[in-house]
Amino acid sequence: MSTAQLAPHSARRVVVDVASGPLATLQGGRDGDPVVLLVPGYTGSKEDFAPVLDTLVAAGLRVVSLDLPGQYESPGPTDPARYSAAALAVWLLELTDALGGVRHLVGHSFGGLVARAAVIAQPQRFDDLVLMSSGPAALEGLRRSRIEQLAPLLPAGGLTAVWSAMQAAFASEPGYVAPPADLGAFLELRFLAGRPAMLQGMGDALRSEPDRVAELRGTGIRTLVMHGADDDAWSPEVQKDMAERLRAEYVVIPDAAHSPAAENPQATARALLEFWRAS
Repeated sequence: MSTAQLAPHSARRVVVDVASGPLATLQGGRDGDPVVLLVPGYTGSKEDFAPVLDTLVAAGLRVVSLDLPGQYESPGPTDPARYSAAALAVWLLELTDALGGVRHLVGHSFGGLVARAAVIAQPQRFDDLVLMSSGPAALEGLRRSRIEQLAPLLPAGGLTAVWSAMQAAFASEPGYVAPPADLGAFLELRFLAGRPAMLQGMGDALRSEPDRVAELRGTGIRTLVMHGADDDAWSPEVQKDMAERLRAEYVVIPDAAHSPAAENPQATARALLEFWRAS
């Protein structure tokens, strides 16, 4: 397992105050360059995009990745109901204003559902949308089952109990390889820094998100669906079908699973740049 989230980069940490509250970001590139906004998934953070940041900046883009409310270094609401995709889309639109506009919007996993909600709400704000390892509706399969199994631990034992149970579940899976010590320490720090309401609220949202593919297609926004060849969240078949329903461009990243920006950053950055350059 690589230490991709710890990859060195030139982006600087900037806290942006929007109307709903502060958002922690990593920002690279020059003012005036086209802005790319990168939105992480459930239990993720801005660091998930670290391996591609400098490549995108070198291509002449101003790149911003963020911690969604309640994730890692972004404080968030204490009400789980405020972590739906639609509610979090309001924060994205406020951040878009604070950045002076966003041209390219990229959402990973649950972040894709949030980004989709922002585009459906105000499609004129963005030139295009990338759904990275995201899906058309609620999460199914093993990852959904894991959320349901761990959810009862949160009220009684808090984030520490959930983290311990997660690690035990991972370790019991065939072929499990423990992360390097520095990455493991970061992942634990990040998880325990989050808000319990975020973990519950986003978990609820992932299990209840409706199919909004027709609404997104109706916006007319240019869209790319991309995922790792071995994605284990929404299946590759489900994501390919979503791309066909959207009439979107479609790219499979080799040697990657659910986190292509971390698992194969070179191919991921190349696919993003080719999509944007073809517009």
